Amino acid sequence: MTFHHHTLANGLQIVGETSPKALSAAVGFFVRTGARDEEAAVAGVSHFLEHMVFKGTERRTYLDVNKDFDRIGAHYNAYTSEENTVFYAVVLPEYLPEAIDILADILRPSLRTEDFDKEKNVIIEEINMYLDQPMSSAYEQGRRIHFNDHPLGNSVLGTAQSVGALSRDQMHAYFARRYVAPNVTVAVAGNVDWPKLVGLVDGHCGKWNGGPVERHQIREAAGSHQFQVVTKDSVTQEHVLLFSSGPAANSPLRHAAQVLAVVLGDDSGSRLYWSLVDPGLVESADVSYSEYEGAGCFITSFICEPDGTAKNLEIVRDLLHDVQKNGITEEELQVAKSKVTSREVRHNERPRGRMFAVGMNWTYLKQYRTVDDELQAFDAVTLKQVREVLDRYPLDQTTTLALGPLAKLK
Repeated sequence: MTFHHHTLANGLQIVGETSPKALSAAVGFFVRTGARDEEAAVAGVSHFLEHMVFKGTERRTYLDVNKDFDRIGAHYNAYTSEENTVFYAVVLPEYLPEAIDILADILRPSLRTEDFDKEKNVIIEEINMYLDQPMSSAYEQGRRIHFNDHPLGNSVLGTAQSVGALSRDQMHAYFARRYVAPNVTVAVAGNVDWPKLVGLVDGHCGKWNGGPVERHQIREAAGSHQFQVVTKDSVTQEHVLLFSSGPAANSPLRHAAQVLAVVLGDDSGSRLYWSLVDPGLVESADVSYSEYEGAGCFITSFICEPDGTAKNLEIVRDLLHDVQKNGITEEELQVAKSKVTSREVRHNERPRGRMFAVGMNWTYLKQYRTVDDELQAFDAVTLKQVREVLDRYPLDQTTTLALGPLAKLK
């Protein structure tokens, strides 16, 4: 496999990992914009815009977009997060030119008012459906409380009120400001003819507007350390989340943080599993580590019957306190490394996985990292590094939110 990098005259960057023996090719347009880049008046605009991108262009109607993807047998989709909006397609190598043509075209959407008005109702319905899901609602509210005044607390979906008040002109202004060439990275992986690819991307995207792009408040988030109980009578189980700070996406401690999360809350054989899941005290329990630009966080969660919530929360707090004080064992470290490296290999064995890895590494680190680079980084994690994570980002200093039928929780 060979890595390539090229920057167009307008600032758009192209990165790729080519593998002539691969049987498919994957391409993604990574736009460095998301909920954290939104002002309150346009909350949810990034996600709404993701939907609108598929609603048609000067060259294609909504139906044309879908039919053209289907004609080449593409697996295609998009997603919006706190920091990125990504549009991608996986195709047979001979159809890569068509895939790039479609993706580049839809990233210059018409944003027709009639489409905007119709899709707004779809987005509001999606927000309501999301909030009807207890854990999703708890996660949304917990993030907002934990991050407090940090932009990472912004909601990806926005609210029914913010989306309802959004105008087409506000969206267009956001698009013109954020979807400029220097804020876009095109990543490819698989069976790709690199010189031909660069020519294709330049032909489709070389005339996109340039211009400066800013991202404000790139800083760590200490967390609010609040404790809130949200009563929702329609929910039968209690959904509890504990947020604590963690390393940022470019931190040298990020691999140790990932290993630590696996030790604590993997879905099998972790400390939470043996303490809560295996004894049947909870329906599920998990610890995850999320990394962002400038900040990161650990999220510990569990779902259980209301009567057992207080006891289960005590178990979780004791577990976090014990790890904070005593760290983890060498055996736990080695088992977690095996799990993480196995998942890393499985995720990256296809062009789609490599495309996402190459694109995200370039977006956050401006680096190309091979699978071996990642495996070596995880293998090099030591107990000392895990201790450094714990010392810098105390796990037991949490923001806690419980959502369910309980009116109070001690």
